[in-house]
Amino acid sequence: MLAPLRNRVFRRLFAAQVIALTGTGLLTVALGLLAYELAGGEAGAVLGTALAIKMVAYILVAPLAGAVSALLPRRSLLIGLDLVRAGAAIYLPFVDQIWQIYVLIFLLQSASGAFTPTFQAVIPDILRHEQDYTKALSLSRLAYDLEALLSPMLAAALLTVMSFHSLFAGTAFGFLASAAFVFLTVLPPRLPSQQKRFSERLLRGVRIYLLTPRLRGLLALNLAAAASGAIVIVNTVVIVRDMPGLGDQDVAITLAAFGFGSMAMAFALPSVLEKFPDRSVMLSAALLITVPMLAAAFALGQGSEAVAWPAILMFWPLLGAGYAAIVTPAGRLLRRSVHEEDRPDVFAAQFALSHACWLIAYPSAGWLGPVIGLPATIGVHAALALFAAFLAIGLWPAGDPMILAHSHPELSASHPHLREHGRARHAHVFVIDDLHQRWPK
Repeated sequence: MLAPLRNRVFRRLFAAQVIALTGTGLLTVALGLLAYELAGGEAGAVLGTALAIKMVAYILVAPLAGAVSALLPRRSLLIGLDLVRAGAAIYLPFVDQIWQIYVLIFLLQSASGAFTPTFQAVIPDILRHEQDYTKALSLSRLAYDLEALLSPMLAAALLTVMSFHSLFAGTAFGFLASAAFVFLTVLPPRLPSQQKRFSERLLRGVRIYLLTPRLRGLLALNLAAAASGAIVIVNTVVIVRDMPGLGDQDVAITLAAFGFGSMAMAFALPSVLEKFPDRSVMLSAALLITVPMLAAAFALGQGSEAVAWPAILMFWPLLGAGYAAIVTPAGRLLRRSVHEEDRPDVFAAQFALSHACWLIAYPSAGWLGPVIGLPATIGVHAALALFAAFLAIGLWPAGDPMILAHSHPELSASHPHLREHGRARHAHVFVIDDLHQRWPK
């Protein structure tokens, strides 16, 4: 699993990702505690709104980033976005109004919405072998889990000697260190690609994504992952802080339990995906993820505080494991579904469309709690995850062959594509592109 780290370019970029995400993990804990300080029991609604704003920023900015990143130097773009994120984070400790949180989160996450797809699209250019790329995806998943595991643990330790306001400085430092690592890295040149108009590049990734059946299934799986993850991120602070005797450190520990399960699954996935197809692993996880959600809802509904927190500490790791099994293989699906020159556009589409799912899940997790209670809210999200899992089963065909037979009645007999593959009906690895604009039936 550690083989990709032998590549010096990937190793530096991975270090940048780890440090930035460690800071982002501190931000997640501090933002929840700030929301609780300003809004008390309504913190879930405030945090749900702030994270919904984050998703709006991602959805608006990520497709734009996919188009712009093809026109600008990638290293300069990544460094500039890190500096913007650091500047926004350093102002968060000084807010005293809820609306100020919303403004700064929009600025910070707009920069993240441009940074992440640009960063993700670089990795396949560095690691070209499928096995190395798969291992790099798991390493990247582990880096994201630092936000859910090591960062909350670090936050719990720091909260013993400082207030949560100081955690925002750690976020800013993480982004500055990330910029320094990117500055020291020479990125590989882009593969030459046909020049396209800005508007065409902007929409191209979404079009390829939605016309590819396995990626439509991935979109439904993104909704299942969001339904479970939003419950953890939005409502953990309310669940824990409303229990007598539990404080800020216990919030961090509970979030870390989710990350522990996700990290354990990320370690196991490379060997699992060698034995089982991506479709089986991802769909099974989406179906099974509803079990710990319903169990957690039942435990909270019993009203016994002595039982509720230990139950959450048991079920959150299971949620983390299911979540990682859904989202980690996504890069493999994207990589095999597009040509290399289209990767930036399709990675940006995945980033935007997956976060559209979070735009549904975050407000639902935050706003339903004060109205129908947390147990019922978790039950609603379990039902949403189950619906999304069955939707993915219908959208993603079983078998899902890479080589498909098709014909091109619209092309002239002298077209180079027909001369290469045959004038009549022929078969080859099929992806949506300029010559193949519809999926064969």
